Amino acid sequence: MISRSSTLASVKLALDTIRAYKLRAFLTVLGVIMGTGTIIGVGSIMTGFDGAVSSVLQSFGTNTLLVFKFRIGVVFGNRTPEERMRRPINYDQVRAVAERCSDCARVSPLLFGDWNRIPKAKYGSNEFYQLDFNGTDEGYAESGQGELLMGRFFTEAENQRRMPVVVISEDVYRALFSTNDPLGKWIDIDGHRYEVIGVMKRGPQASLGGNDNRVIIPYWTMRRMNPSAKEHLIMAVAKPGRMLQAEDEIRAILRQERRVPYDKPDNFFISTSEQMIENFRSVMSITALVMVVLSSIGLLVGGIGVMNIMLVSVTERTREIGVRKALGARRTDIITQFLTEAVVLTFLGGLLGMAFGWIVAAISRMIFPNLPVMVPLWAAALGVAVSVAVGVFFGIWPANKAARLDPVEALRYE
Repeated sequence: MISRSSTLASVKLALDTIRAYKLRAFLTVLGVIMGTGTIIGVGSIMTGFDGAVSSVLQSFGTNTLLVFKFRIGVVFGNRTPEERMRRPINYDQVRAVAERCSDCARVSPLLFGDWNRIPKAKYGSNEFYQLDFNGTDEGYAESGQGELLMGRFFTEAENQRRMPVVVISEDVYRALFSTNDPLGKWIDIDGHRYEVIGVMKRGPQASLGGNDNRVIIPYWTMRRMNPSAKEHLIMAVAKPGRMLQAEDEIRAILRQERRVPYDKPDNFFISTSEQMIENFRSVMSITALVMVVLSSIGLLVGGIGVMNIMLVSVTERTREIGVRKALGARRTDIITQFLTEAVVLTFLGGLLGMAFGWIVAAISRMIFPNLPVMVPLWAAALGVAVSVAVGVFFGIWPANKAARLDPVEALRYE
């Protein structure tokens, strides 16, 4: 059994050896540093990104169902030919859900602006491009999506009367008006003038590092000003405790309204915040796996470097090994000595890698100030644990080689 004093002596001897060959030790564990740093850096970025995206999706509400003609968030290139040919959800289908879904507390349409144009807002000499330009009803604010910074949201009367009023996001407000009062001012959007009646606080989507480009006008105003806009999204809020029942009702209603045969799959998609978070995390898990594999390459290179330098160390210290064996050192003592040196070396590399990972996280936080980047405890612990495991794995062969040396031959070695 290895005593505590012998272990401490081995650690001290390992540190003395590392101090004697600082540059060689650093170059030896450079791969371990990069691999461990990558694990910690990527872990911190992914944790922050996961938190930001989850907060965006959860902002829709736990009882909110989003219905669109295909899965929300799927890249266009990943859609099937059938999905690309689907008919848009129309207003009649929105009204059918609103009137017939008994488990829905509220149903609102969201009409997207013309996707073939890049909308632009203008006030005086100030312009703002790439607007998220949509039409909806007063239920949008009631669902928690339009928390106001100033002013008010439009009313159902203004919607029915097709009034040219608009509620803009805080980012659009800052770009067009700076710090001036925007309420009552008229802005130009694609050649049409709208009166600003409210400013929304920055939405959770701005936490991903981008701008909140939302510009919301009444639904019927959008229909009058942009007759080419066809794409609808249904925002349905289920009654408390009736989420599954509401989803089933919406599916039945839309299958009937969209004439879907009983033996055919849905030609629309119903999403909840939990489903979208689950889908996002499944994608992130694949990304994490790829990053772990790439990090493992650095750790493998570092481990091979540790094994090589330990083999060189065994050769350089052959006489020392012979002397220790002649004085009564057991085979386990020699194995412990060299294995401890390998573990100490990679452990120090893991600590340097942890520092490197924190630097990567700090730089990411500077580049994306709205992204809640943080170094998770599991990433730091995993990085150091893997670095120690690398030391143990790649240090076994050199340690065994040293322990098997014949003391007589070792003492004769020049």
